[in-house]
Amino acid sequence: MSDNRALFLDRDGIINEDVRYPHLPEHIRFCEGIFDVCRTAAEKGYLLIVVTNQAGVAKGYYTEDDVVALHEWMREQFLLQGITITAFYYSPYHNDGTVEKYVRNSDCRKPNPGMVLRAAGDYDIDIARSLMVGDKESDRILLPELKSVIVKSNYTPEKYDVESLNDVIALL
Repeated sequence: MSDNRALFLDRDGIINEDVRYPHLPEHIRFCEGIFDVCRTAAEKGYLLIVVTNQAGVAKGYYTEDDVVALHEWMREQFLLQGITITAFYYSPYHNDGTVEKYVRNSDCRKPNPGMVLRAAGDYDIDIARSLMVGDKESDRILLPELKSVIVKSNYTPEKYDVESLNDVIALL
């Protein structure tokens, strides 16, 4: 049994404000409270792992290279705050895509558990001791042992668990 636990974070709407298909650093405005949540989680021994659906790749709005470059920039911004993001995982797939190689159902597209399971294998994470934080119902990962918390957003005006990111700190 692993001792590692993770704070799994959705990207758009949790780490950064959810503007339409952000893929460049100039599109990014970090959400209020995200650095405090991540700093607290890291201090309590959580690995910080981003799991994000990136349908914009399948829809031809940007490339996987764009996603990777943005994630490297984001990693640097967190390091400037004294916070290490352990890993970024993303799903470029979507059924309604226009780029043929990305048009499909994928076990990695949330709420499917593929990204979380891959991270758990890569970093020896105990899923039952971990927490997923998102802002959409699709961020409730289909793993009964993983607690998922939804922060109130435009996508979840009713079926949310906490009002703000700051409320997540008490759950860690």
